[in-house]
Amino acid sequence: MTHLNPRAELATHTVFNQSEPMVGLNLFDADAMLRDGAERAGAGPNLQRLSALGARVGSEEATEWGRLANENPPKFKPFDRYGRRIDEVEFHPAYHQLMALGLSNEVSSIAWTAESGGHTAHAVLLMLQGMIDAGTCCPLSMTYAAIPALRHADWTGDWIEGLTAARYDSRFIPHGEKAGLTLGMAMTEKQGGSDVRANETTARALDADGEVELTGHKWFCSAPMSDGFLTLAYEEGGAETGLSCFLVPRWRPDGTRNAIEIQRLKDKLGDRSNASSEIEYKQAWAKRVGEPGRGVRTIIEMVNHTRLDCLAGSAGLIRQVAAMSVWHADRRAAFQRRLIDQPLMRAVLADLALEAEAALALAFRVTESFDRAEADDHERALSRILTPIAKYWICKRAPYLAYEAMEAHGGAGYVEEHPLPRIFRQSPLNAIWEGSGNVIALDTLRALGRDENAREALRAELAGAAGRHPALDERLAGLEKMVASGIGEADARRFAELAAHALAAAALYRAGLEPAAEAYVARKIAECSTMLGAGEAAIDEEALIARARLSS
Repeated sequence: MTHLNPRAELATHTVFNQSEPMVGLNLFDADAMLRDGAERAGAGPNLQRLSALGARVGSEEATEWGRLANENPPKFKPFDRYGRRIDEVEFHPAYHQLMALGLSNEVSSIAWTAESGGHTAHAVLLMLQGMIDAGTCCPLSMTYAAIPALRHADWTGDWIEGLTAARYDSRFIPHGEKAGLTLGMAMTEKQGGSDVRANETTARALDADGEVELTGHKWFCSAPMSDGFLTLAYEEGGAETGLSCFLVPRWRPDGTRNAIEIQRLKDKLGDRSNASSEIEYKQAWAKRVGEPGRGVRTIIEMVNHTRLDCLAGSAGLIRQVAAMSVWHADRRAAFQRRLIDQPLMRAVLADLALEAEAALALAFRVTESFDRAEADDHERALSRILTPIAKYWICKRAPYLAYEAMEAHGGAGYVEEHPLPRIFRQSPLNAIWEGSGNVIALDTLRALGRDENAREALRAELAGAAGRHPALDERLAGLEKMVASGIGEADARRFAELAAHALAAAALYRAGLEPAAEAYVARKIAECSTMLGAGEAAIDEEALIARARLSS
């Protein structure tokens, strides 16, 4: 918060040489890197909406909402004052302001309502929302990602209409009475985690149309005040028939509260504004979505879209900390020189800017493939293989780069009054959610092994960058050899990392960012440099830093 006329002339000293908070800017319009990337990827028809949210999240008011929502985490209210079960979660008013901001600016809906470029626009809106609060991005993302799964049923039209209404209605009432809806998902259980086929939740049929009663538990259910959840359970026949997907509303059709009992809220490292819970189904009413025994196939479409949001969110975080670091270095001096004028700091900032440029370029190539998937078989296949590779690498780089940004700020970036500690605690999350590193790397191998179209799409994407740089050509040949000879599970991470670097370089070349592409190949592929400011190859530091600098 910026205070009115604070006293800088104190009794013992004068306060000076301080970099002011990065507020009062339109965080979309002022960001050439983000704006140009969005336009190249096809979000042009939606720029007005992106600019509108950019102005709001750059304001001091919205920044303060983010602080308040995270410093005042949600509280679980299992009972009312009379001892009756309610299973509600109470949020700080700032959380509701943030949810209203995101939904009214179409973070969750634009992908399904825009004429074109909707997934790219959604990703940018999510990045912007995350710059003030990442916690609300979780329910916003799940609400967005639920639409493809719900389309597997012919009875979910009112749900889809409510989820795309671009309105926030925080009232805990039946979904048919609300102006807008949110949806979560609850899949993992204590004994299985990512191995959902180890689930034990069961569904007892109530009729022949897919209505059931669920009995069981879910170990990680985020945004428990959502209006409903997509969940997995075994019907009669158990594991032999396979998991089915169900929609579990918070309210039964007869207007009574559904038997979804919250056990407790998770005490998480970060993501403090967002409630994550453990729940139990005690004969909870639900209805099947999709075919019996095909639940994993049904819900995987939701998972693919939330994975897109994980990589986009981490790319936005990397972009944010790069901008913050340049902003600080422009305004802070040490040893008689501004930080930005000191060679070693410039080397660090140039590498940080390069990582941000590459992360955005790769993320936008993924969003572009989602936007084109419906009309283009090649792009649909490409999205299948690009998504896990990009998620693996971008999400893994975020914690290290957030730390480097913190170090660039010195002690000022380590105190809780600064946004960086919250950003740093948030930074590992996207690498864990929707499939941690091993799960994602192995999923990459499955896509290569089972889907010939995905394999050929990857080859074609990489071939587009051939002949640009000897080191990149050598990398491409090495990847082709790995694919042709077969990749063992133990080499899955190695392949994902090597492929991610090549795809990031290809995305930079494809975007026309040749100086950045050349620098990326030189540093990340030819040298295999991982530490910022430690590369040997000459790069255009001034140009890279200029791209990371926000315009006023």
